[in-house]
Amino acid sequence: MLAAFVIVFREVIEAGLVVGVVLAATRGLVGRSAHVGGGILAGFLGACLVAAFAGGIADLFEGSGQEALNAAVLLIAVAMLVWHNAWMASHGRELARSLRAVGEEVKAGQKSLMALSIVCAVAVLREGSEVVLFLYGVAAAGQTTPLGMLAGGLLGIAGGALLSALLYFGLVAIPLRHLFAVLTALITLLAAGLAAQAMRFLAQGGWLNEWVTPLWDTSPVLSEESLAGRIAHVLLGYSAQPSASELAAYLAVIAIMLAVRRMAVRESGAQGRRAQVSS
Repeated sequence: MLAAFVIVFREVIEAGLVVGVVLAATRGLVGRSAHVGGGILAGFLGACLVAAFAGGIADLFEGSGQEALNAAVLLIAVAMLVWHNAWMASHGRELARSLRAVGEEVKAGQKSLMALSIVCAVAVLREGSEVVLFLYGVAAAGQTTPLGMLAGGLLGIAGGALLSALLYFGLVAIPLRHLFAVLTALITLLAAGLAAQAMRFLAQGGWLNEWVTPLWDTSPVLSEESLAGRIAHVLLGYSAQPSASELAAYLAVIAIMLAVRRMAVRESGAQGRRAQVSS
């Protein structure tokens, strides 16, 4: 439930920021609400289609190489998380500027209202598709029940939508860099935990035969069956009996995400300085 909440909450906020920027840039324009709403609906339906295909593909492998499939999905989800965090770090400001430009062009009559629908549809489809993949990875890792995933997802949608609305109307003043910093840290640890779980699936399926012996056992101190242990497992990737391969994957993902994000921030800063010099 917690993993589903964190993932959905962040993705809804990011989609909500896109919609908020578009709405702010087209304030007072007749017909904008209908087109923005239509774009959101189209993106949502597209994400549902992605979910349907993901479930169908999983059913094809049921009972035949399921561990390998689960491990592959987890590793793809980790790769997407790495790319997503790096992309947002380097293109976040540029994205906001381009969205405002689209809104101003529509308001000035240089583009049709359909552009608003397309922008919102793409944003919702992108974030929704990522949610589908990440939640399938969480489910494959056995970190939650279907009911817990549903509850966490609904809470994430409600919380993200509410916070996005409050930010749009100026009712709260939360520095987004601090909010996203906390969420990024949580998702980094979540991704590391998913990578470790992928190694466990590969070992269970006989695809990995080295570094599979548990290094230690901290069950007497913090059992994974306890409430605190389950929370630590979901949010931090805690394992009471990690193997060398799981520990290596966990640490490698954290190191890669930190390094890639640092490089993206540095490149973004360099591009900003070049833009200032050229102007």
